[in-house]
Amino acid sequence: MKSFFKTLTVAMIAFTLASPAVSFADDDKKIDKETVEKIMAKLTEMKCQMDPDDIEVEDDGYELDDVICEGGKQFDIELDKDLNETGRKDD
Repeated sequence: MKSFFKTLTVAMIAFTLASPAVSFADDDKKIDKETVEKIMAKLTEMKCQMDPDDIEVEDDGYELDDVICEGGKQFDIELDKDLNETGRKDD
C-alpha cells in the first residue's frame, strides 16, 4: 500500500510541474478574434456551423472539429492560413 501512495504522490508532482508548460504551449496556439470571426463567416457561407472553441491552430492553417453542415452531416474541415478549404473528412 505504501508503494501505491508513493507512486501516486510522484505522479501528482509530475503532473503539477508539467501543467504550467502545457498552459504556455497552448498560448502559442491561440487564434485572434478577427480570424475566428472570418472562419465563422466562411462556415456560414458554406451553410455550416460549429463551436468556435473547436478551432485548432495547425502549422499550415486550421483544423475545424465537429463542423455540422446543411443536412446534419458532421465533418472535420482543414483550412490553410488563407482560410481556403484543403480537406474534409466525415466525423
